[in-house]
Amino acid sequence: MADRRYGFGTLCLHAGQIPDAATGSRAMPIYQTTSYVFDNADHAASLFNLQTFGNVYTRLSNPTTAALEERVAALERGRASVAVASGMAAQMACLLTLCKQGDHIVAARTLYGGTYSQLAVTFAQFGIEATFVDPDQPEEFERAIRPRTKALYAETIANPQLNILDIAAVAGIAHAHGLPLVIDNTLASPYLCRPFEHGADIVIHSATKYIGGHGTSMGGVMVESGKFPWDNGNFPQMTEPSIGYHGVRFFETFGDFGFTMKVRMEIVRTLGPAISPFNSFLLLQGLASTSGTIRSSHGSTTPAWLRVLITRSRNAICLKVPARSFRSASRAVSRRACASSKRAGS
Repeated sequence: MADRRYGFGTLCLHAGQIPDAATGSRAMPIYQTTSYVFDNADHAASLFNLQTFGNVYTRLSNPTTAALEERVAALERGRASVAVASGMAAQMACLLTLCKQGDHIVAARTLYGGTYSQLAVTFAQFGIEATFVDPDQPEEFERAIRPRTKALYAETIANPQLNILDIAAVAGIAHAHGLPLVIDNTLASPYLCRPFEHGADIVIHSATKYIGGHGTSMGGVMVESGKFPWDNGNFPQMTEPSIGYHGVRFFETFGDFGFTMKVRMEIVRTLGPAISPFNSFLLLQGLASTSGTIRSSHGSTTPAWLRVLITRSRNAICLKVPARSFRSASRAVSRRACASSKRAGS
């Protein structure tokens, strides 16, 4: 355990990286390689059997990507993470680890359009059903839960409607039913909100946005809190021998990062949404250079960013404005200010 808690900017610059032992390089090297050398056959076997940690193939892990994973996990104050090719891929890998044919997800109906389509259309073809509810009414999540529900899913700040979720309330509902709450924290970023501190269990990021910051690189990250009790009886895939990977019992073997390992070794390994090491490097550069950008773009000195959803009618202007601070994110902090006007078009 670290002897101190580092600040946001320090974590953006240094978390997850130790200077290169061979060269002393301060910057994170780009390990643009597909494969790795084994000491001998026994070493290879121990890596493939998950008895030893190390790199086998870049579809599964890579040193540059590992630094990105550890850095984002540190920023979210989570236990472990997996980086993949996009935010949509991170979401898919997470939910396909939780669900199988016949299972069910309760999700906010204000989700980003691509996310909505993935759940409503693509997952339906896999036999996984989703029910969409009003995130401003947490009780709707509870009413929609079924015996085969496996997760509750929402965004910290909805894209594009800007609804702000009462994370603590929805987390309480999820946990009362033995379910994890999965939160897409892309629009808020770890600077404004860390959903784990309000009860979420898994966090998703499209790293393409604030984490990258420059619009040059696609990427996605799934972070695990390490606190969800996967042995509560609702997730036998976490406690029973894995059909897909050598009979490993992921929760028993890896404990508080067992879900992350299952995502990596089953879904990412077999469906292949691997992130390029070069993209991981560029996203790390984004984190290093845009921590200030994240602060300024999310700060209280930028009311123009907050006043982004304007609905005009004949006699009124309605502004939907999120709260300036996420210190009260565990409450319903969305506020709507409507100013009447008699002048048409004002």
